[in-house]
Amino acid sequence: LFFLSQSLFILVVVYSLTGTTESKNRDKVLQIIPANQEQADHVRKLSEVLLLDQWKHQVPDRTHPLEELHIFVPADSLQEVENSLREQSILFKILIENVQEFLEIQMSTHHSRHSRATNDYIYTKYHPMDEVYLWMEQIREQYGEVVTKHFLGMTYENREIYYLKIGKQSDKPKKIIWMDCGIHAREWISPAFCQWFVKEILNHYKSDPMISLFLQDIDFYVLPVLNIDGYIYSWTNERLWRKSRSPSSKETCPCVGTDLNRNFPAEWCSVGASRNCCSQLYCGAGPASEPEVKAVVDFVGSRLADILCFLTIHSYGQLILTPYGYTKNASSNHDEMMRVAKASALALKEKYGTEYKVGPSSWILYESSGSSRDWARYVGIEFSYTFELRDNGTYGFILPPEQIQPTCEETMAGVMTIIKLMHEKHFPNTAPTPVTVGATVLLSCSLSMVHAL
Repeated sequence: LFFLSQSLFILVVVYSLTGTTESKNRDKVLQIIPANQEQADHVRKLSEVLLLDQWKHQVPDRTHPLEELHIFVPADSLQEVENSLREQSILFKILIENVQEFLEIQMSTHHSRHSRATNDYIYTKYHPMDEVYLWMEQIREQYGEVVTKHFLGMTYENREIYYLKIGKQSDKPKKIIWMDCGIHAREWISPAFCQWFVKEILNHYKSDPMISLFLQDIDFYVLPVLNIDGYIYSWTNERLWRKSRSPSSKETCPCVGTDLNRNFPAEWCSVGASRNCCSQLYCGAGPASEPEVKAVVDFVGSRLADILCFLTIHSYGQLILTPYGYTKNASSNHDEMMRVAKASALALKEKYGTEYKVGPSSWILYESSGSSRDWARYVGIEFSYTFELRDNGTYGFILPPEQIQPTCEETMAGVMTIIKLMHEKHFPNTAPTPVTVGATVLLSCSLSMVHAL
């Protein structure tokens, strides 16, 4: 790696989704450093003309010096990109020689298992959608005393969307914590974490007094994969597919898919989104125009009074993002949300030393509109967070399976910290016996430290 002062670090991932193996073997990762605004503007225009996929700092209408960007470029555009950069004297070098090699290794590690026993499910592997569906049914069958499976809606391609409800039966009204994963198809670590979260809760709720108490007062609503059509397509056709699979409403548009995290009705398509139907950030025909988004909006919207916290899991970047993305104005409870997020990041770091940045998306990442996180806060859910999991760009969306376990373990510590603080806020007169086992092992020291933040 090389760095220049007052320069913009851009990681350009070059990967061909079509073409011959020989062509794909030329796919590379380029490190590019525009030294000033003129060079930054050139990179932005180059991205627009070639419809390049920005992996990190996905802002279609602006690029600034000193901002780190990761840009995905098809292999057949490699020579054009290199020539254009040289003409503008923009420094670059090869960072990853062969992206396709990483993809092939990742895909080759999957071995289909359709065991009827949930204890045979491999949580350190990525799983295609048919196995996720089967896993959900197995979980429901094995843990029927605390788990129910519910229909949420249908995808564009007419597939069922289900979520799991985890909690103890109670005669009194209960609160809800919502968690969704897999809104972007290629972010495979996201559904892996939702499954890991469910496993940890169910493996420890009988032995861990804290988790048992949570399930007494709170129901967890866990949606393992929202963008099911896109997720399946990322397994069968294009590993790095991001969007949904609905066709554009524009008859002349040759492209497919909407970015579901730009389609929520929160200042829809006002900033950090695109009306270009071929863009990776295409915001759709209108607010909640996509059936997957509408299903979440209708369901969550009908339970606003009961939802304590809205969690949406993404990758990558190692961030805990708070509202808002569409404005730099702070939310009304910004300080409290930051206190909780900092506690979460601290607990997460204690596991393996992984550093997470914390703050509003528009402050520490980029401006964006139509996100589920902003929508949740927009409609009145008090706490709303986006987790951007590992890593910082070494593998990006192709996080190796061997990193699933450490990523999920540290994220579990962070999420459980948020859950504990939500429980303390809304159920102040109940407290579990201190524990040193299961998913809450890191909480006691983390929470004692956060009150000093």
